[in-house]
Amino acid sequence: MTEDDVKELRAVAHPVRLRILSLLTGAAMSAAEVARELDLTHANASYHLRILLESGTIVEAGEERIRGGVAKRYRYPHEDPGEPRSPITTESRIAQVRALGRELERRMSQRKPKSPNHLSDLDGWVPPEVWARVRELLMEASGLMHDHNQPPRTPGTVHVSATSWTFQMTKKPRS
Repeated sequence: MTEDDVKELRAVAHPVRLRILSLLTGAAMSAAEVARELDLTHANASYHLRILLESGTIVEAGEERIRGGVAKRYRYPHEDPGEPRSPITTESRIAQVRALGRELERRMSQRKPKSPNHLSDLDGWVPPEVWARVRELLMEASGLMHDHNQPPRTPGTVHVSATSWTFQMTKKPRS
């Protein structure tokens, strides 16, 4: 694993930065806008944006003049997979899963009661062609959600949480 891979994993293995990535999928935002939306200080939002930018996880998306100054805008380029990355270790993914778990707990506390939802969990065995089709469908669904994500509180939208992670397992359990 390269130093850049480690940097990227450390960047996304933090609950606040996961929330920022979700925000920046729907719209390019400044540090001040991120701070307001996530109830952070401007300095804290700037710090997390800098970590994400330095890791290559987000990109600059222009500048705008605000009150005599210039504010940089950032976005998460979900549609651009970039260059192929070197293999990521199981240990680094586990750190990411822990951060995601905390973020999912926060989201669950905001779940609208009695609203439609779907939860699926499986540790099983399926034919390779079914596995390939499921991955394809999940990638399509994820792309659809990301492509249509809007800025927070856009009229005509609903606030949703969507998480999926599917992977092929080894034949033998790890000890």
